[in-house]
Amino acid sequence: MANFQYIALDAKGAQTSGSVSAGSEADAVAQIRSQGLYPTQVVQEGKGKLSAPKKSAPKKRKKAKGGKSGGRVKPKVLMIFTRQLATLIDSGLPLLRGLNVLAKQEPNPVLKGTINSLADSVQGGSTFSESLSQHPRIFNKLYVNMVKAGELGGVLEVVLNRLAEYQEKAHKLKNKIVAAMVYPVIVMFIAVAILTFLMLFIVPRFKDMFADMGDTQLPMISKVVFGFSEFMLSRSFILPNSVWILFGVVFIWIMSQVWARTKGGRRVLDAIKLKMPLFGDIQRKSAIARFSRTLGTLVTSGVPILQALNITRETAGNVIISDAIAKVHESVKEGESIVQPLTASSVFPSMVISMVDVGEETGQLPEMLLKIADVYDDEVDNAVTALTSIIEPIMIVFLALVVGSIVFALFLPLIKIIQSMQNV
Repeated sequence: MANFQYIALDAKGAQTSGSVSAGSEADAVAQIRSQGLYPTQVVQEGKGKLSAPKKSAPKKRKKAKGGKSGGRVKPKVLMIFTRQLATLIDSGLPLLRGLNVLAKQEPNPVLKGTINSLADSVQGGSTFSESLSQHPRIFNKLYVNMVKAGELGGVLEVVLNRLAEYQEKAHKLKNKIVAAMVYPVIVMFIAVAILTFLMLFIVPRFKDMFADMGDTQLPMISKVVFGFSEFMLSRSFILPNSVWILFGVVFIWIMSQVWARTKGGRRVLDAIKLKMPLFGDIQRKSAIARFSRTLGTLVTSGVPILQALNITRETAGNVIISDAIAKVHESVKEGESIVQPLTASSVFPSMVISMVDVGEETGQLPEMLLKIADVYDDEVDNAVTALTSIIEPIMIVFLALVVGSIVFALFLPLIKIIQSMQNV
């Protein structure tokens, strides 16, 4: 017998916690339910910790009426809501009761109002999927269609659990990609900050010291550094050139963001992302993992293949991948295999195409897609780890070269002066 700690909800929706002794987690859940409680978390002692129970917001809020939500919620918050709702429904609680229970304990004001709106809509006779579709800023098409398939198949709690697992893995994958990008960005920012500080405050002092030497006696590297410092300090249209450079960088960044939102700009940038050195491999693997997991999750949940391909295309996150999926959709619509358009796209590796081909032949395509997603999740994890180990020394050397070059340019004339004094 082992001890299991739990957090559960009573019939009034109030949270309670405690522990029970049972032979397995299933026995522990059964004991908790026999006490008239609905468990939301059950963890064996020594094998994990319960997350802190959420407290209701101190202020009473009015129930949100129907209509679209006025804000967004973080993916992690939505994932927790999905998991808790699946647990409550699996525990035997009716959908409407589960929504009311979660609304009472939800601290996020946007999600709290949305859950109340969902409860009102369900109570008014709408299906859960129809209610979710009224809030497209929070629940995307993938979410709505999976819930709809779960309702039709009578397995809503199973579909919600799959959704929560999908959201959790997608969130972890995104965090891995962000982690790989953060380090070089921080080092680059530090390098630019140090370079700007040296050029504006340190280099001018040394330039005044070497004013008597004349340009002919200064080493070339010193001339370049002093000239760039003078350019940054000189004024153009009232403001110093350094300020105009900053304005220019900000303007270019804003224009690039605007351009990226156009159809042509997005296509070019997405193509570059897949071909970038170092980062391109990670982008490609993460896109394949996202495609495989989304399509596999949808088809496993009972969504028709053509509809699942449309949803996967809209949530692909990359125009090049979306185009490949669109060709797959057309192929399936004509009654053909999905392997040929995947091969023609030149985006998907041969291993993925072979596994999809085997999945089609054996009638186990959804399971094979989920296996591909698991494989490429691990590939992304390994690629991020390897990339981080490569980038760290490269960026440190880059920073050292930048600072070292400036220091060398400043002290080289000083060394020449000292040598000339010794020769006298």
